[in-house]
Amino acid sequence: MNWDKYYDQGIDLIINYGPKLVGAILVWVIGGLVIKLLVKSLEKVLEKRSIDASLKPFLKGIIGALLKVMLVISVLGMLGIEMTSFVAILGAAGLAVGMALSGTLQNFAGGVMILIFKPFKNGDVIEAQGHIGSVSEIQIFNTILKTPDNKTIIIPNGGLSNSSMINYSSEENRRVDWTFGIGYGDQTKDAKEVLLRLMNEDDRILKAPNADAPFVAVSELADSSVNFAVRAWVKSPDYWAVFFDMNEKVYNTFDKEGLNIPYPQMDVHLHKK
Repeated sequence: MNWDKYYDQGIDLIINYGPKLVGAILVWVIGGLVIKLLVKSLEKVLEKRSIDASLKPFLKGIIGALLKVMLVISVLGMLGIEMTSFVAILGAAGLAVGMALSGTLQNFAGGVMILIFKPFKNGDVIEAQGHIGSVSEIQIFNTILKTPDNKTIIIPNGGLSNSSMINYSSEENRRVDWTFGIGYGDQTKDAKEVLLRLMNEDDRILKAPNADAPFVAVSELADSSVNFAVRAWVKSPDYWAVFFDMNEKVYNTFDKEGLNIPYPQMDVHLHKK
């Protein structure tokens, strides 16, 4: 064997590729340390911004993976490996996967936006995508609602983040609206006094200065009744309890006070020929 030949080739390889290999190793080590520092800094930023706990691992994992891919491409390029074709293949593969998983990626992006900007939280009552319910769980791809009759509704986050949504729990106070009617011939003054008295007797209805005072006014002269618009402010958790209780109180009190609650009637006249 011609050992001198192999020795010379080995020396040439060391001279030609040794500096590149050493540089690539240094870049790999230093780059790995920098990536760790960046991921830790990102974690601190997420902690300060109170990002949802379920979102932190996803953000850290995605950013860490992207940085590592960039580091690998840089190291291979330093070793003289042609990366143009590799990057093109990687981009084409990413495009194909993105198109195949477009719906899933849209839901993922929607979940990220919901968890970052927090338009609602667990326990809030929301109306979205034609459904009303209490938010049971916010996942990265879906949001789980529980309806008042204990049905489970799963709403994809993509549509939820891109469409209108009503949050009934975001505000501390809510206004309750009623429409009550009395018959023609009854005194509107008496009806207003009864309605105001009933609202002032209910401790759950907020009074000034915490909120606007209860409001009663004639809103419509309907076909068979004089209608009153009645409005009052309550704490959000008390909304439905106050709404139903007031309906019952008005029904019972109007009868005692001699106020008639009308209903549509039709007079039929028969004529004999």
